Amino acid sequence: MTDLRWGILSTARIAQKALIPALLETQNCRIVSIASRDRSRAADVAKTFNIERVDDDYESLIEAPDIDVIYNPLPNHLHAPLTLRALEAGKHVLCEKPLTLSVEQAVAISKKAAETNRIVAEAFMTRHHPQWQRAFELVHSGAIGSLNAIQILFSYRNSDPDDIRNKADIGGGALYDIGCYALNAARWFFESEPESVIAEMHRDPSFGTDRLTSGLAVFPNGRHLTFTTATQSALSQKMTLLGSDGFLTLDVPFNCPRDYAARLSIVGDQDLLHSKARTETFEAVDQYARMVEAFVAAIREGSPLSTTIEDSIGNAAAIDALIRSSETRRLEAPATPSHA
Repeated sequence: MTDLRWGILSTARIAQKALIPALLETQNCRIVSIASRDRSRAADVAKTFNIERVDDDYESLIEAPDIDVIYNPLPNHLHAPLTLRALEAGKHVLCEKPLTLSVEQAVAISKKAAETNRIVAEAFMTRHHPQWQRAFELVHSGAIGSLNAIQILFSYRNSDPDDIRNKADIGGGALYDIGCYALNAARWFFESEPESVIAEMHRDPSFGTDRLTSGLAVFPNGRHLTFTTATQSALSQKMTLLGSDGFLTLDVPFNCPRDYAARLSIVGDQDLLHSKARTETFEAVDQYARMVEAFVAAIREGSPLSTTIEDSIGNAAAIDALIRSSETRRLEAPATPSHA
């Protein structure tokens, strides 16, 4: 089988830390080129990972005839436009989350992918981790009764004014950066879209980004997601799935290191002190590598994606509604693709 030839847009930290190592572990994948506006930096990264070529600009890489797949880890405001350009150039695209900064952009990408018969996926790696897959299995087998609520806390501390996550004009802030994980998780576990959402944001006075966002999403049958995301608070990650007969807690649910054996705890009803709690531990895995393997299978074999473009549209619609809600200070209904 011939290799899928990948091009990497930029020397982003997430590319070096997670995606490039994952590609190097995946059979029939070859990184042909990396593009950056800083050629010397790109050359250093290319040397580190034995990447064959350096392109001086993103357009050259996107147009290159020897590239099959584009990985887009650029700042958030460049996700949609360069993903669209890559699709127009006949490339498949794996794009970092959030895929877009609006539901309209997500719908445009969906249409372009259909027109060009190319695969596009938002790089949510979490659904490929065995911890998440087991939690999904337990929830939908009735292990905690009916799933009524999900609570998520995701925070880190970053006050660097030069960090792209602290630049409001290019899509920085807590909701876009990590709130997208909360919505993606709840929509997956509930297997439905939120009917209404409301959010409260506290913005950094210098950056203009939301440094603390808390939200509520109301799902069908009165089920709730509540979440808090923060970019200037202590490092923390926690997800609790609350059922009628018990609850599950996931250990390091989002950025689980590839060498860490993740755990989930199952606590039954009437066990306030958790004296009968049961813990399951999972083998250490690279969830990015598993995501890449699934993406390659979608291209090669037509296998279903865990995060489809329709899924990305739903996430974008929910984020849009949360932003509107923070301004109107009332419940807002996410748009649907038919009237996005």
